[in-house]
Amino acid sequence: MKTLKLNNEVEIPVLGFGVFNISDEETKDAVASAIKAGYRHIDTAQLYLNERGVGEGIKASGIPREKLFITTKIWINNTNYENARSSFMSSLEKLQLDYVDLLLIHQPYNDTFGAWRAMIELKNEGKIRAIGVSNFGIDKLVDLSLFSEEKPVINQIELNPFYQQKEAVKQFKEEGVVVEAWSTFARGKDDIFNNKTLVDIAKKHNKTVAQIIIRYFIEQDIVVLTKSSHPERMKENLNVFNFKLDNDDIQKISALDRKESQFFSHKDPKVIRSLAQRKAE
Repeated sequence: MKTLKLNNEVEIPVLGFGVFNISDEETKDAVASAIKAGYRHIDTAQLYLNERGVGEGIKASGIPREKLFITTKIWINNTNYENARSSFMSSLEKLQLDYVDLLLIHQPYNDTFGAWRAMIELKNEGKIRAIGVSNFGIDKLVDLSLFSEEKPVINQIELNPFYQQKEAVKQFKEEGVVVEAWSTFARGKDDIFNNKTLVDIAKKHNKTVAQIIIRYFIEQDIVVLTKSSHPERMKENLNVFNFKLDNDDIQKISALDRKESQFFSHKDPKVIRSLAQRKAE
C-alpha cells in the first residue's frame, strides 16, 4: 500500500476504509472484512457511534496492531479542553486500543483551540501519533496553525468529481498539510456511477468507475476514504495501483467539477446549528 508522509514524519496509507453510517453491530464484520481484503487504514469517529464495533473488528482480524492505521474524531459537543481529553479516553476504551494513529477535530466549531491543546498533550503522552482536523477552511486551519504549538498534519474534507475544491487543496498543501477525501463517490448522488465521462474512462482502462475516481485523487497525493459492505468491492477499491490516468482522462474528470458541495456548506448558520444539536456519546 502506498503511503504519504505527514509533516511529523508519520506515514499514512493513501487508501482508508470509512465506517460512516454503519451500525455498531455491523461494523465488526465490515472492518474485519476490510482488513482481510487488504485495508490497513480504518477511519471512524465519535459521532458514528461505532467505535466499539471498529475495535471488535480489529481484534477479529488477527492483524497486529502496529500494522494498522486507526483514525477517530472528536465531535462538536466534545470540542473543548476537558471534553476532548475525557471523550478521547472513552474512545480508546471502546476501540480497545492503547493509542490511535490519528485524531481529528471533526468540525471547525466550539472551542477548537482548547481541544487542540488537549490533543497535543495526549500526543505527547503517547496516546496519539498524529493530530489533524476535518472540514476546516483555509482560514480556520491557518489560524489554528499560527497560534498553537503544532500545526495539523491533515485536513479531511469533502472531495468527489462533482466537488473538487482545487484551490483549497492547493492552499492546504502549501501549508504542509495533507488532504484527505471523504465522500469520494458523493454517496452515489446524481447517478455518479453511471456518469458517461467516468464510464467511458473506466471502459478505456478496464476498471470500475469507483476505481477511476479513487485513482484520480490518489494521483494528486490525496488520501482517499472509501466504504462498501461487499468484500468483492472492498478488494476492487484497493486494486488501483496497476494503471495510470493520462492527461486526457484527467482533463475530462477535472471538467466534472461543479464547484459546490454535494451536501451542505460548513459556513451556513443553519447547518452549524443543526450539527451542533447532534451529540456523540
